[in-house]
Amino acid sequence: MSTSTATLRYPGYMNNDLVGLIASLIPTPRLHFLMTGYTPLTTDPHVASVRKTTVLDVMRRLLQPKNMMVSTPVHRQDKHCYISILNIIQGEVDPTQVHKSLQRIRERKLAQFIPWGPASIQVALSRKSPYILTAHRVSGLMLANHTSISSLFERTMSHYDKLRKREAFMETFKKEPMFHDDLSEFDASREVLQQLVDEYHAATNSEYLSWGMKNAS
Repeated sequence: MSTSTATLRYPGYMNNDLVGLIASLIPTPRLHFLMTGYTPLTTDPHVASVRKTTVLDVMRRLLQPKNMMVSTPVHRQDKHCYISILNIIQGEVDPTQVHKSLQRIRERKLAQFIPWGPASIQVALSRKSPYILTAHRVSGLMLANHTSISSLFERTMSHYDKLRKREAFMETFKKEPMFHDDLSEFDASREVLQQLVDEYHAATNSEYLSWGMKNAS
């Protein structure tokens, strides 16, 4: 949380307001569920001091699933991809290192992006807090909009369907005025979630914009 607001607390010439941070990450209103990753993440000062913390290493590690704060399945056969990425890099950073790191990531194709939008990683540089001592020279936070977040919603729907089939805990809800007559509110909520999952899956295809206009009409 503190890193995500670092560019607001130590403002520079870019990314110095919350709207500016979020606007570039959310191209369409419904696809607004972000994932985060952070590195280096350790409480052992000896480990932290020996780990490489160059800009390239930090940005490469941020793309690794093990450094993400959300658990989503990663399979090579899946078409899931990034919609947008913003890396907030804190510490002693030379802008030329950032440019070289982005070039290496593109060459190695470490990040797969949607086919209908810009395929680029945005980077915001920020100073480290003078009040917190760290053993590493550079640290990074990734704010990512990734279509695999839909698997989290699919898991939720699967659990809901099992509970609904068994009518587990339903009596508790039926005591409330909203659910006296029926449980249609639950069904409507599930339908909204299914539409969100469908949109995330559609976002992996180049025809997403046409799909969006068709479903909006």
